[in-house]
Amino acid sequence: MPITRRQALARLTAAALGTSTLRAESLPPIRALTRGPKHHWFGYYDKWEFDPTSRYVLGMEVDFEHRSPKPDDVIRVGMVDTDDGDRWTELGKTSAWCWQQGCMLQWVPGSKSEVIWNDREDGDYVSRILDMNSGKTRTLPHAVYALAPSGRWAVTTDFRRLNDTRPGYGYAGIPDPNAGTLEPDDVGVWKMDLSSGKTELIFSVAQAAAVPNPHNDTKGLKHYFNHLLVSPDEKRLIFLHRWRYPADSGRTFGTRMFTVGSDGKAPFVLDPYGKTSHFIWRDPEHVLAWAWHPSHEDAFYLYRDQSDEVEVVGKDVMPVNGHCTYLPDGKWILNDTYPDKQRLQHPYLFEIATGRRVPLAHLSSPPEYVGEWRCDNHPRYSPDGRKVVVDSPHGGAGRQLYLIDISEITG
Repeated sequence: MPITRRQALARLTAAALGTSTLRAESLPPIRALTRGPKHHWFGYYDKWEFDPTSRYVLGMEVDFEHRSPKPDDVIRVGMVDTDDGDRWTELGKTSAWCWQQGCMLQWVPGSKSEVIWNDREDGDYVSRILDMNSGKTRTLPHAVYALAPSGRWAVTTDFRRLNDTRPGYGYAGIPDPNAGTLEPDDVGVWKMDLSSGKTELIFSVAQAAAVPNPHNDTKGLKHYFNHLLVSPDEKRLIFLHRWRYPADSGRTFGTRMFTVGSDGKAPFVLDPYGKTSHFIWRDPEHVLAWAWHPSHEDAFYLYRDQSDEVEVVGKDVMPVNGHCTYLPDGKWILNDTYPDKQRLQHPYLFEIATGRRVPLAHLSSPPEYVGEWRCDNHPRYSPDGRKVVVDSPHGGAGRQLYLIDISEITG
């Protein structure tokens, strides 16, 4: 009896992994949304890639790979119509981008027609908002990092400092004016109104560095912020307070996970132990994060904001770091892995009620995809909870966007 394409893929993957378990897998359908010779990707896992109808998928297009962006490298931002032969439509261009998070391209929540991305103009980083219906684009005076769920405002930090302290997350083109300052008081978390562009610094790097740190001595080290997100009810913000170690120390950076009111008040160190990585808000009071905790060491934990309550999640089923989000129904965690020893990346679903893990794909990552220009899967879900899109170079045409149909899994 002939085997299906899906069965053939599962068998090939099982042979590569050398596991009997994978031979019995039935993986969901996957298809390429973009194709070469140019390369396409979206970037981070916590942005709105799909439009509200779950039909249109945003992405970025670049002519090269395997090196750091230069100030004059311009990429295109565009959109794939998944109901019209995966047709690509160019929306604009930008010279403010990085490999890991792109240009913060995303749909503006609460709008059916607006898209936002970061750009560079007249020596500053700005953001563009394009209205698909009118075709008009307006410019805001600052780049954005994360949007409030209402779409009324955004938070951001200094991409000049990020490029200096963590290459791959900031933007090339504008030097950091605070490069020689360890704990600047004029850099931190800014809040910007998306209608007027009015912006205010609500919490500074100096304020975070002044909060006692019993687990790490950060005196004389360079501090910065990264990975900002707004809570579902917009009352709190979360971000990582980080510091760089000297090049000859054998260490790269340390981390504390902070939350703070959206007015900049009531700061709280949610994880003080120095190793927080990827995280997501589950609800207005809880945050899921990969971190280290004395109870179970490295694992995913569910933290209750402004408290010391913490519980391990999926310890034996999600045993390695990944880019985690909750599907819209709250019943599943969408996650992935970094390349394993066979250079395979594994996007998957974790069913919270049962504790079972459902594989979505096993995608090969060629060895040249490392460091700053690695291609993480960064799985993103559609608003209807039926689709997942990942970035992956497994098809042999460089990094491209791939859509996975999860409707049979999630119902």
